[in-house]
This record gives sequence, structure tokens and C-alpha cells, in this order.
Amino acid sequence: MTSHKRLVIPVNLGTPREPSPEAVRSFLAEFLSDPAVIDFPAWLWKPILHGIILKSRPRRVAELYRGIWTAEGSPLEVDTQRIAAGLESLVDSRTEVRWAYRYGQPSLASCLEEGQRHQGAGIVVLPLYAQRTSSTTGTVVDEAEFLARGLGIDDRLRVALLEPDDQGYVEASAACFRRALQGESWEPEHVLLSFHGIPARYDRREGEQYSRDCARTADAIIENLGWDPTRATLCYQSKFGPERWLTPATADLLERMPAKGVRRLAVMTPGFLTEGLETIEEIGIRGKEAFLAAGGTHFLRVPATSDHPAILESLARLAADNPDSP
Repeated sequence: MTSHKRLVIPVNLGTPREPSPEAVRSFLAEFLSDPAVIDFPAWLWKPILHGIILKSRPRRVAELYRGIWTAEGSPLEVDTQRIAAGLESLVDSRTEVRWAYRYGQPSLASCLEEGQRHQGAGIVVLPLYAQRTSSTTGTVVDEAEFLARGLGIDDRLRVALLEPDDQGYVEASAACFRRALQGESWEPEHVLLSFHGIPARYDRREGEQYSRDCARTADAIIENLGWDPTRATLCYQSKFGPERWLTPATADLLERMPAKGVRRLAVMTPGFLTEGLETIEEIGIRGKEAFLAAGGTHFLRVPATSDHPAILESLARLAADNPDSP
């Protein structure tokens, strides 16, 4: 490794190292201990997390992961590696790309420690999320800045965020939709654009930044597709816990839409740049089963953008396009 190379770090959420209860427990313990994800007071949350959730949930979640695991490993890790490799093919020879996770390994800390050894070269962190909220972009930014200060490299760090209606991101999402339809003999009557949900109070606290970003993404994709906006619905998935989350809920819509006359449905998940449990299992398996059981006849899950050339171009531009960066 050349010590003076500039370092670019695309950062994804993370994934268990294997589909086992032990690995899932370790991952969930780190993920659900982040106050940016669960903001309940520690005195209240820790007994629930360690006394109930980490005892009951890992075995069931591990079984779900086994259902989507591939010969290459976790789908999220495979796609993250592909994004990093594609990005490295676009940057100049003075730049090195190393991917990291916010939770799990390889950690953001280990990559920034590597950057510390790059003798004054710039470090760019690229969160692989396009919609801003504390539990995604926020926690990556906070962790990167905290770690960089501790390592004495905060003056060399820049965090670059993908805009929710970034042209390359939108083009990649729309292209994945068109490509998914190519192999079908039918056309959807309606499209759901499903984003990861967050508690409604988080969104209120953050000035509705997240819900507005999701709307920006959905509107831009629909416009790019030339799709009738009255035949598309923005919704939210992956609810966790008892409190009220953003609505409408994807799961509710999947069960109700056939009764409203929608028999042929496509679901996009543009908030997820990589495949994972939320896309393949929650939407592609359970979501499909629920829609068909409710009377639907045709269901299509649109794959994640992953390393589509258009989004790679956007990430490469973000990594380089800042005249004030180191």
C-alpha cells in the first residue's frame, strides 16, 4: 500500500458475518446499542435489549438470513464489495477505495486507522444512503468525525452525502425497474416505492428531513420513468417496536391493494442501495406471499441498484468533486 494515497471509504450499515444465532446476536447487540438507532434511556433499553431481544430474536433472524445467504456470502456484503470495486475502477491511481460497515467488520474505525497512516492524504467517507436521518447518515457522520478526532485526522476527513434526487442514483433506480420488467409478460398496475421506516417522532424531531428526502427520491424516480404518479405510492417498511412509525406501512398496503383493484404490483426499494434481508426476504418473499394471499396475481420486486454504472459515477464524483477537500 502506498502511504500517501488518498482514501475513499464507502460505508454501509453492516451484516452478520454468518447466518448463525451467535453472529446475529453480536451484530444486533452493536446495532441496537447505538443511541442513534434506539434513543430510549439506557436504564430502560439495556434490560430489554439484553434480557429479551438478544435472547429471543437472533435464532429467528439467523434462520431468515440462511434463506437469503449465497455461496459468496451475505448479499449486502457482496453488493458492498461490488460497489467498492466499481468505484475503485473509476477513481485515479492516487486514490484507494476501502469499504466499511457502521456495525460489524470491517469497521469504519479500522479503515480510518488505516487512513491515519496515509501521511497527510485526504480521507473521504461515503455513506451508502441517500435519505438523511440520525440512524443512517447521521450515525455514520457522527462516528466518522468522532473517530477522526481521536486519531488526529479530523482536518483530513470529509464526509460526502448522496443527494436523494442525485441524477445517477435516480437513473440507476429507474434502469433497474426497466430491466426487471424486461423479462415479464405483464405490466404493473401500481408501483410501491418502499423505504426503511423510522419512528414518526424521530422524523418530527429532525424537521421531517427523512420523509422529505424519501419523497424527493420517489418523485424523481417516477418522473424519470414517465410513470403516472397516481399509480405510485411511497411507503415505509421494517417497523420495529411498539411506537408509531412513518406511514403508510408497506406491509399494510400489500394486504389491502388487491381489495382496491390492484392485482399486478411492482415494488421498488430505492432506500436500499444493496440487497439484504429487507429487500430479498421482507419484500421479495414475505411481501410477495402477503400480496398474492390477499388476491394479487402478479408481483415483481425490483432489485437494488448495487454497482449500476450510473450510481458508481455519482459516487466517484462525490469522492472527487470538492475543490476545498484535501
